[in-house]
Amino acid sequence: MTTRGVLYVHSAPRAMCPHVEWAVAGVLGARVQLDWIRQPASPGTWRSEFSWRGEAGTASKLASALRGWRMLRFEVTAEPSPTAEGERYSATPELGIFHAVTGMHGDILVPEDRLRAALARSLSGETQLEAEVAKLLGKPWDDELEPFRYAGEGAPVRWLHQVV
Repeated sequence: MTTRGVLYVHSAPRAMCPHVEWAVAGVLGARVQLDWIRQPASPGTWRSEFSWRGEAGTASKLASALRGWRMLRFEVTAEPSPTAEGERYSATPELGIFHAVTGMHGDILVPEDRLRAALARSLSGETQLEAEVAKLLGKPWDDELEPFRYAGEGAPVRWLHQVV
């Protein structure tokens, strides 16, 4: 069963760009050439978007292939398929990688064991429940990546093909 998704490279140093392409090609099994544009949120870095098709689990393979590079900011999404939920991976140099399962409308689905653990940590006084829920939803990653998500002038437009 196949699915599709998008790789967003929010910022990468110029010297890293060909390495990102090689890593993505290695996962997808085909040559990949990304269209790179300057990233205004971080001078000296570049950004790109790439729509992909692959088997369920491809998003995790892409995230794994890119996760070890400290100066890279990226997100990988996968749409749900009949045999698998959707996924979202977000990565920043400061926070590392975040993974969430997503439903058919893009909502983050939080497993009950993770909710119970967050509640237990807050009840024990270790942390605040609001902070725990924010982490479960990826808010620290969203906060850090938001300035990089704005494409700016000259960025390619991604047309949506399906309306929910």
